[in-house]
Amino acid sequence: MSQEKKSKRQERRERMYQRERRNRLLTIGIITIVAAFLVFAVVWPQIRPIAEVVSVEPNPRPNAERNTAGVADAPIKIEEFADFQCPFCERFFEQTEPLLIEHYVATGKVQFVYRSMGNFVSRNLGGARTESQDAAAAAYCAGDQGKFWEMHDALFANVLGEDVGSFTDRRLAAIAEKVGLDMTEFNECYNSGKYADQVQQDFEDGQAAGVNGTPGFVVTYTVNGETKTKLIEGAQPFSTFQQELEAILNEIGAASS
Repeated sequence: MSQEKKSKRQERRERMYQRERRNRLLTIGIITIVAAFLVFAVVWPQIRPIAEVVSVEPNPRPNAERNTAGVADAPIKIEEFADFQCPFCERFFEQTEPLLIEHYVATGKVQFVYRSMGNFVSRNLGGARTESQDAAAAAYCAGDQGKFWEMHDALFANVLGEDVGSFTDRRLAAIAEKVGLDMTEFNECYNSGKYADQVQQDFEDGQAAGVNGTPGFVVTYTVNGETKTKLIEGAQPFSTFQQELEAILNEIGAASS
């Protein structure tokens, strides 16, 4: 075999080797970039700064126990089905709920119960878990430490918008810390998903009661042994609740006289 043929063969081998080497380096580079992107995607949410968490003075609620306020034997029970990211729920919380507490809960006429309807949003997102559900679970975890309503008020005070980072895991922990919770106990409760079933049950009960949006209020009372219910929809003003409640109290009073 001539020297010329050997040289050409050697040149071809060298060119093939160089192409393979370039391809390997290119592959390694692509893998490195993808891996770095994935690491960034996982790590960044854990290290990026969260929006400032503000402190809030919680509204006083008489006879508060977990997610209820008022005496258990009150003649009327109001269950609010709400969402911590809902602007109409926030409006009710700020404008109407304090008056209900003052005039009806504190006077023993109404027992008031907060229940979550955050799954109402997730239904429209293909069942994906939402910040509303996480916020509700965090509130129930705070209830384990006797601070459901303090967490309730702090969540509404720190909402930024719907699913824009108001209630990420880290921000919920920051809110819980601001409320004064034992963080070891809170984190164990929240991370375990302890209240996922209760949040789902709240949603199902709201649907069964005819609640199709938040906030919705299921009013329950008994007349002559018959349990009756009324549904008040939307963030109605105090005057609407007052009219409904006074009519119910009159009905109860007339039946017992």
